[in-house]
Amino acid sequence: MAKILVVGGSLGGLFVANILLRQGHDITLLEKATGSLDGRGAGIVTHDALAQALKAAGVTVDHTLGVLVSQRVTLGRDGNNLGEMELPQVLTSWSRLYHMLKESFPAERYLQGKAVKSLTQNANSVRVQCEDGSQYEAELLIASDGIRSGVRAQVAPEVQPEYAGYIAWRGVCDEACLSQHTLDTLFNHFGFCLPDGEQMLGYPVAGSGNDTRPGKRRYNFVWYRPASQDKELISLLTDDDGRYYPTGIPPLKVSWKHIAHMRQVAHEILAPQYAEILEKTAAPFLQAIYDVRSEQIVFDRVALMGDAAFVGRPHVGMGVTKAGDEAMVIAKYIAQLGATPQALQAYSDERLKLGQQVVARAQYLGRYMQAQGSKGTRDTDNLKRNASTVMAETAIDISDLLAQGKAVPESAH
Repeated sequence: MAKILVVGGSLGGLFVANILLRQGHDITLLEKATGSLDGRGAGIVTHDALAQALKAAGVTVDHTLGVLVSQRVTLGRDGNNLGEMELPQVLTSWSRLYHMLKESFPAERYLQGKAVKSLTQNANSVRVQCEDGSQYEAELLIASDGIRSGVRAQVAPEVQPEYAGYIAWRGVCDEACLSQHTLDTLFNHFGFCLPDGEQMLGYPVAGSGNDTRPGKRRYNFVWYRPASQDKELISLLTDDDGRYYPTGIPPLKVSWKHIAHMRQVAHEILAPQYAEILEKTAAPFLQAIYDVRSEQIVFDRVALMGDAAFVGRPHVGMGVTKAGDEAMVIAKYIAQLGATPQALQAYSDERLKLGQQVVARAQYLGRYMQAQGSKGTRDTDNLKRNASTVMAETAIDISDLLAQGKAVPESAH
């Protein structure tokens, strides 16, 4: 079978590496980081397609995948219920999926400290040189190395992340820390809170050691807040020693002053249940929200997938599912057409426009969130209507909408 390089050892790279390895190919995975990637990311919304990709990667999918939540709820500033809807979903964590996929892949094929420096290709192969001086050659290269992809920088340097105008505070809070009121009114729900111009959401996930037993779980939250690029974002990405991290500040380097301010504002504008969760979260962190939209994802023997190809804002809730879908499509065409540029082009023909739709939908959902504050109203009926829309559109399975080319409602164009 074929010799194939996979660049990027996060979830997308592990999906495609596992699936292709199970097809009998000779796979080498190159990851630039050293040590475990565990701890990156937080909650993950699962969809049926994600379960299919996990099975294709050799992972057993059962009740231990995550926490089943049957209902969504939106809380007002006073903590009262503004609306609810039935929507059963299994919520898992980045850590859980990473361990499942990593354990399925041979350790000797997972090489770390391998940052891509350059790549070249000819009619028969592609060659990668890493910053540590090592070189690797294969028939194909699949790049799933994230939003600031080193491979994309080589083949499509014009594609750059574009800041969306807001950030997300994220974190997980231990279930055992929370008051009975918060446990009763929020913890077991996929919850929302919609202050003007902002959005908070959260849901339960497995706790330490991927424990899903009641009392041992955690509540994962994401709080979207506007931040100007020229001033506020720079400050948020600067640690207490004055060091600026333009591509993303490490979780433990976030300034305590920013965390304290965030918690203070939470008490002022969020439902008390969410204010409590943020107060009791040991290590909240933040991420700047970006869009990445590619016009081309295949370059002869090189293919981009996952966040290396497209990044949709987290509102859409299917970044990992999208990567799993792409991994299965790549494997399908390699099985049909061999490890050839033709197989990668067939992948592009099927997935390019779908990826662009996902980005467009995420932008649509983000614009809706940002528009909350522009309405200038606190009318209860209006809040209920907004709550219903947000609950019905955020982090849902949009597979059918993508197939129909309707990921963004016509009224939003």
